[in-house]
Amino acid sequence: MGKKGNLVVGQSGGPTAVINSSRVGVIHEAMQHAEIGDIYGMMHGVSGVLNEEFIDLRQESPETLERLRYTPASALGTVRYKVRSSDYDRLLDVLMAYDVRYFFYIGGNDSMDTAHKMHLAAEAKGYELYAFGVPKTVDNDLAYTDHCPGYGSAARFVATAVRDTGYDTEAMGDSSPVKFVEVMGRNAGWLTAAAALAKAAPDDPPQLLYVPECGVSLEQVVADVRYWYEKIGYCVVAVSEGMRNEQGEEIGTGFGKVELDAFGHARKGGVVETLEEVVKAELGVRVRHDKPGYLQRSCASLASSVDRAEAYLVGQTAVREALAGVSDRMVTLMRQPGPEYAVTTGLAPLAEVANAEHTLPREYINEAGNGVTEAFLEYARPLIGEPLSPYARLAKHPVPKRLAE
Repeated sequence: MGKKGNLVVGQSGGPTAVINSSRVGVIHEAMQHAEIGDIYGMMHGVSGVLNEEFIDLRQESPETLERLRYTPASALGTVRYKVRSSDYDRLLDVLMAYDVRYFFYIGGNDSMDTAHKMHLAAEAKGYELYAFGVPKTVDNDLAYTDHCPGYGSAARFVATAVRDTGYDTEAMGDSSPVKFVEVMGRNAGWLTAAAALAKAAPDDPPQLLYVPECGVSLEQVVADVRYWYEKIGYCVVAVSEGMRNEQGEEIGTGFGKVELDAFGHARKGGVVETLEEVVKAELGVRVRHDKPGYLQRSCASLASSVDRAEAYLVGQTAVREALAGVSDRMVTLMRQPGPEYAVTTGLAPLAEVANAEHTLPREYINEAGNGVTEAFLEYARPLIGEPLSPYARLAKHPVPKRLAE
C-alpha cells in the first residue's frame, strides 16, 4: 500500500487529441482514494516542478474536468526539456517540500526515462515516491504495449484527410493529378500506414504509401506513381516524414539545414519537396503536396472514441497501481484474443520502455514496400473508433454526343 501524500501529474513532448483524457483519468481516480491529499498539476512538465509552478486540480469543477476529456492539446502545457542529471536533486527537493508521494508523467520514451530517473533519485535518498509513466504518442512507437493512446485519433485524422484530399485531387484532373501528403513519424510508419484505413476499394486514395521501415528508390517511386497516373488519371501518396531510400538513407535531408530538438532527434523536412521535384521532372505533370503537421495530433473533432476511453483508462490504472505500492512502471494496453476487440492493462518497466522503439513490423508492409497488408488493417481498424462514413461516386452514365467530331 502506498504512503499517504500528495500527487502531481504533468506531461512532456507533443500533445495528442486525447491526452487530457489520461490526465482526467488520473484526477478522477485520485479523488476516490483517501490516501491521496492534494492533486497538483505541473505546468509545462518537469519545468513546472523545477520552477514550483503548480496548480490545484482539486479546485476544478466536475463540469470542467468532464469537458476536458474532449479537449485537445495539453491543459497543463507541455515541454521539450532534456532533464540534466543535476536537475534531479532539485526536482526531488521540490517534491519533498510539497509532500508529493505520487508522480505521474504522461509522454513517450523520453518521458518514461524522466519518470524512471525520478524513481531512482527518490530511491537513492530513501524517499518513498511512486513514479509512473502514462503512455501517449501519435507515433505509436512505444514498446511493450499493443498500441499507444493518441495513435487511434491521429490515425483517424490521417485516414480522413488523405481520403478527402484524394477525392479533391481526382476532381482536379490533369491540372494537378499527383499529390504527396507528408505524415508524422520519425522512425516508425504506423501513422502513415493508417492512411490506408479509409480505402473502400483498391483504387481509392491513397494509391501509394511509403514508411521508414522499408526503404525504396526514387526510381521506384516514379514508376509507382506513373503506374497509377496512367491507370486512373491521378495518384495520391502518403509519405512518412522519415522516408528512406533503398540504402536506408533519409530522403529530403538536402532541403535546408537539419535541426535537432532538445533530445537530439532530427526535425524532418524536405521529403515531399524532394519527391515533388523528382516526379514532376520525370513525368512532366503538375505535382502538389500537403503537410498537415500538428493538425494530425490536435484535431479533437475527429478523435476516436476508443482512443479517448483508453487514454482515460491508462490514467486510472496508473493511480490504482501506484496506490497498491507499485513504482517505476508504465501502464500498457494488451489486446485480448477473440473476434471482438478488447484490451486489458498491464505494466512494463520504465527503463526498458525508455530504451526501446516499436516500429512497424515487416509483415504489415506489402511486398513492394508501397502499401500495407490486410494484417495491418485488422490491427488498426478497431483503434480509430466508429467506421468512417462512406462516400459516394457517380456512376457517370454518358450522354451520347450529338455533334459530329
